[in-house]
Amino acid sequence: MPAIEQSDDAVLARLAASKQADGSPFLAPHHVAAGNRLAQLVERSRLSPRVTMSYDASRIGRSGGNGVGDASDSAADARQRLNRLASLLPTDCWGVVFDVYGLGKGLQLIETERRWPRRSAKLVLRIGLEQLAGIMGLSAGAEGPAGGRQTGWLETRLPLIAGTAP
Repeated sequence: MPAIEQSDDAVLARLAASKQADGSPFLAPHHVAAGNRLAQLVERSRLSPRVTMSYDASRIGRSGGNGVGDASDSAADARQRLNRLASLLPTDCWGVVFDVYGLGKGLQLIETERRWPRRSAKLVLRIGLEQLAGIMGLSAGAEGPAGGRQTGWLETRLPLIAGTAP
């Protein structure tokens, strides 16, 4: 199972480790991988605000904002990808997934802010991660082309040494 890269979020680690009634994990490995990819995309997009002062001379006198004009090409591309993902996911699912992986909010805080019943954000998170994994091409099992049996290009095997049987 892929490791959750957000070390400070024990809630997601517990959800990935917790078992359902049938013995399967609540968050499958493809859910965790989709969440980790989203967290990396948010990190690359540089959407989080600066919390420390920068005394860099090149920044003094500039707007120093978080706008598109201040973003690098990589950050602008990541923001476009996030925008595309937001448009493909259902609104509530995107909101919960982004709050957890992008803003680092806990599930209880999300339920309180939205006035949802207890444990409902957990289910919406899993539904959102399932949708996100499908968009990213991740699935629960490895899937290959149909009829993926290995075949050789020769009808019979050639002998290693000429004049001997194979």
